[in-house]
Amino acid sequence: MEGVFGQSLSFVLVVIGAVLCIAEALAPGAHLIVLGVALLAAGLAGMFVLSGATAFQLAGLVLVVGMVALYVYRYYEIYEGTGSGQTQSSSDLRGKRGYVVDPVTPREGRVDLEHGGFDSSYAARTTTGTIPADTEVVVVDPGGGNVVTVEPVADAAAAGNDAEDGVPG
Repeated sequence: MEGVFGQSLSFVLVVIGAVLCIAEALAPGAHLIVLGVALLAAGLAGMFVLSGATAFQLAGLVLVVGMVALYVYRYYEIYEGTGSGQTQSSSDLRGKRGYVVDPVTPREGRVDLEHGGFDSSYAARTTTGTIPADTEVVVVDPGGGNVVTVEPVADAAAAGNDAEDGVPG
């Protein structure tokens, strides 16, 4: 096997991979973990499984392991890397759908919003009567705190159609 710095290529890959994994631990979210895991796994495989592997074979292994590591990193949202489950501001809640957990009235209630952030449970109010539990709702006014104004999905859709027709809703 070819050598680098007087050491086997597999050993160098293990060292570089370990350094990148440690750097990721010191600076989380830097995405060094994907390359670090790929280099570390390829180096370990080269040392213990494929002892006669060439540089091209190890490079291919780094590529394959890197693609798998990236997929796992993104799919399981390690470090919440994609941020898809978070809202950026209260205005992002407008139009979000969810279900009533505790009946919603003009004075009290609770809803659970789909993709509503880290804690998807919100205090809720309505401007029209009472919305019973397990009713699908849509946020019509996110407010500015953790209290949102919601309406049943059917009512919100009808209000939107009236507005489009020029008929006051």
